[in-house]
Amino acid sequence: MSTVLRVFRYLRRYPGWAAGTLGCALLSTALVIVFPKVTQLIVDEVSVGRGERVWPLVGWALLAFIARDLLNAFRIICNNTFEQKVIFDLRSDLYAHIQRLPLRWFDNRATGDLMTRVMEDVNAVERVLIDGIEQGAVAVLQIFVVGGMLFAYHPALAGWSLTPIPLLAGGALAYTLTAKFRYRSQRKASSAMNAILHDNLAGIRQIKTYVREGEQHVRFNEASNQLQRATLVVMRVWAVYNPSMSLLASIGMTIVVAFGAQAVLRHEMSVGDLTSFLLLTGFLYEPIGRLHQLNQILQAGRAAGERVFEILDEPAEPDDEAVLAPPSVVHGEVEFRNVGFSYRPEIPVLRDITLHAAPGETVALVGETGAGKSTVVQMLIRFYEHDAGEVLLDGVPIRKIPRAALRNAVGLVTQESFLFNGTLRENLLFGKPSATQDELQSVLETANAAAFIGRLPDGLDTLVGERGVKLSVGEKQRIAIARMLLKDPPVLILDEATASVDTETERQIQQALERLMQRRTCFVIAHRLSTVRNADQILVLDRGEIVERGRHGELFEMGGIYTKLCRNSELR
Repeated sequence: MSTVLRVFRYLRRYPGWAAGTLGCALLSTALVIVFPKVTQLIVDEVSVGRGERVWPLVGWALLAFIARDLLNAFRIICNNTFEQKVIFDLRSDLYAHIQRLPLRWFDNRATGDLMTRVMEDVNAVERVLIDGIEQGAVAVLQIFVVGGMLFAYHPALAGWSLTPIPLLAGGALAYTLTAKFRYRSQRKASSAMNAILHDNLAGIRQIKTYVREGEQHVRFNEASNQLQRATLVVMRVWAVYNPSMSLLASIGMTIVVAFGAQAVLRHEMSVGDLTSFLLLTGFLYEPIGRLHQLNQILQAGRAAGERVFEILDEPAEPDDEAVLAPPSVVHGEVEFRNVGFSYRPEIPVLRDITLHAAPGETVALVGETGAGKSTVVQMLIRFYEHDAGEVLLDGVPIRKIPRAALRNAVGLVTQESFLFNGTLRENLLFGKPSATQDELQSVLETANAAAFIGRLPDGLDTLVGERGVKLSVGEKQRIAIARMLLKDPPVLILDEATASVDTETERQIQQALERLMQRRTCFVIAHRLSTVRNADQILVLDRGEIVERGRHGELFEMGGIYTKLCRNSELR
């Protein structure tokens, strides 16, 4: 379906605002014909010495202008309200769809590009709604109304006034057919620049640490230069197109003056008729010129709309095969049966993964970097969908459990705990929006976080900054643990949850984790021996396969990969 037509589908949700906008626009357009007619009457009356009718006619002209501008004021209010409602819906649909897209889709997308599409591209589509619909319809109506009046005055002269129309239409067609590629390149260059800007702002500490400000400035300037060149291509074509169309309109006016003067000399029309005809001719070419500008905006909006609908056309997370009612109580029994997975068909990541965790058991996953540990646990939470085998929770295939219910039952704490740019309280309530102050205090004490929060001047109302930048790694980790305690899931995944901290902080985090793990089925990925040695099961992965399994003592005595990891300090 055409991008423009897809945008129009959003208009049907607000017929009242659309009717109000077009109604005001049409009435104000109809008033355009008043001033030329009044001018004709005044000129003709004055030319025969009848000046007593001048002031009443001037009054009618003034009333027409007042009525037109009042209607335009109402039109602007209606149109902007209508436009903002539609843009809100489009942006909301886009954001909602982005949230439903699988994680695999985000792996190949730059955050800056997505932000450009949600903000800038949706705003560009907005121009189609404002100008492409409302002003476009008004311009077309004005052309027909004024054209009809011209033929009523003098059909032959009206025919001469239409002489530039085929050339104007041909120019507009040529511009339209070639515009798509120019505007698409411009939007692509804008996204590339925003992607670099987002990366550099997010990685500003790394840039400063490695003293790479100069190189990154050059990189940003290169992307900015690409946008500059793409924009200049658009503007240069417009610089030729727009004056050319204006020249054709001016030639049309000249033709009208020349042949109109001849008609007056032949007494085929009065001086007042010619004056009115010239004013009407200006009103004929003015909306044509407006349509040329609308054409430019329409092409920019179409290119932006293609990028918006490209995301909306992406398939969301696959529907559940046969959704069951959410389990009222989750015991936490987890089973993998011959599970396989690959990001690309030719490169398998997991092969024949089979494991069983009874409720309340702790399963540790160890292995070298890239062995597939994190991928295994992401199958459980359905961040990625397994290609082969089956994953079950309490004996039910997870594809038959609604995603929301499944993810409510499974908690994930990672090495890089993400905090939103808000207060500590807001970040904690993300785990349970209805939590009371007593509940917050309880989980903070359990997570060994109450002490450092008590030292903050604003306590729980302290702003943490973007990604929690105002807190240390260990403090962020303890907030993440407290947040997970509020969620209180029966199944817990700890992915490198104690990495990158000092010994004392690790001890505090480890204590908090032990409290968090109580009475839950836990999957632990860690490089620290202290984290995994007490696990009920230890699974050793190598190249996507489980090659060893057992408890710490028996695995260490086997002298295999696990023993090597321990001795080589891979497990410390």
